[in-house]
Amino acid sequence: MTFMPASFHFKKRYIAYSLLVLYIVICQSCMTLRFSNKETKKYFEASNTEFQDKTIVFEGFKIHYLETGATQNPTLLFVHGSPGSWNAFKEYLKDSLLLKKYRMIAIDRPGFGYSDFGKAQNLRVQSKRISAFIKIIDNKKPLILVGHSVGGPVVAQLAVDNPSCYKNLVILAGSLDPKAEKPEKWRTVIKVSPLRYLIPGALRPSNDELWWLKQDLVELEPKLKNITCDVTIIHGTKDVLVPYSNVAFMKKMFVNAKSIDTITIEKANHFIPWSHYDIVRNALLTIQ
Repeated sequence: MTFMPASFHFKKRYIAYSLLVLYIVICQSCMTLRFSNKETKKYFEASNTEFQDKTIVFEGFKIHYLETGATQNPTLLFVHGSPGSWNAFKEYLKDSLLLKKYRMIAIDRPGFGYSDFGKAQNLRVQSKRISAFIKIIDNKKPLILVGHSVGGPVVAQLAVDNPSCYKNLVILAGSLDPKAEKPEKWRTVIKVSPLRYLIPGALRPSNDELWWLKQDLVELEPKLKNITCDVTIIHGTKDVLVPYSNVAFMKKMFVNAKSIDTITIEKANHFIPWSHYDIVRNALLTIQ
């Protein structure tokens, strides 16, 4: 029989504990899914696109955003999915055709990017904070909300809370039907300490808000009748993350929308803002 010295077992435990601590530290800093100031500057300089990179601080919270285009134009406000940040729409912000028609703003939603990173909020709180932000940046021109994935219910909540403020909603692969949200009980396990600190970067607030989402959508559903602006729905038939059935749900629930324009992309998945850029961009250009 061979006996290992006690010092050997201590060293193994020390190494294991050190690796665990190192992993937790790395988790706090990796997968933030956000550009540094240097990366942002380099990206826009490559296309000679003038931009503003700003953070508005009010009532104890922050909204970080990027802006391009002429300030006197109608505004496209882009709202990213989960997880994500403003740079999900970076290609649109420098698009020459869009720049001729719009002022464009892409935000970091509360809890993501540089908007109080890590502190996720439910739909109602997000709407309250983004609404306050919109009042500050409002240029008294038509305002069009563009939301992808979880950004879809966020822009719907905004339109429910402020029906007269928006000209058009553009919902890209939006998850609005509470019945289409599958229960994911495993999210409960990783929401609590200490396991939540093993989740890297932006995946942590993403897990939090996705856990709340089904109940948020249940509460939002009866209020969807308050949406009175024009609505454009773009969705892929092969979206396994947000089922195409959401389209029928939205068409049924938006009973007071001024108009509903549906663009179905055959065999497209969830990532249509990037995989079908031309279709999305052209839909934005045709808004009157």
